[in-house]
Amino acid sequence: QLNIVESGGGLVQPGGSLRLSCSSPGFDLDYYDIGWYRRTPGKEREVVSCISRSGDITGYVDSVKGRFTISRDNAKMTVFLQMNSLKPEDSGVYYCAADRLPDYRLGALQPNCADIDFDYWGQGTQVTVSS
Repeated sequence: QLNIVESGGGLVQPGGSLRLSCSSPGFDLDYYDIGWYRRTPGKEREVVSCISRSGDITGYVDSVKGRFTISRDNAKMTVFLQMNSLKPEDSGVYYCAADRLPDYRLGALQPNCADIDFDYWGQGTQVTVSS
């Protein structure tokens, strides 16, 4: 049973940056495909970005393209979400999710990670963008 742990959230001013990390102590995350989701006030949970287990397939929701970058360091068994040019509407709880997709489903990671169900979820980390 994976124990997903997110870190790196915090309070940042508009235009600032944060880097979120996702790991699973004791487990090798490079076996899994990863998604980042967020729940913002008044909205349902939405996918933000995703990355394949090899790292060569990534997807982003339109609202973060060009500002967020997902990456993974399999040697460190960690997945990162670099968030730049943050806006107040990016505020919310960010969740990391993991699963191993069948090979034929990896194409679904692009362009925007739609219609993917992840089995393992973390507890989330709060991101607040405010002046």
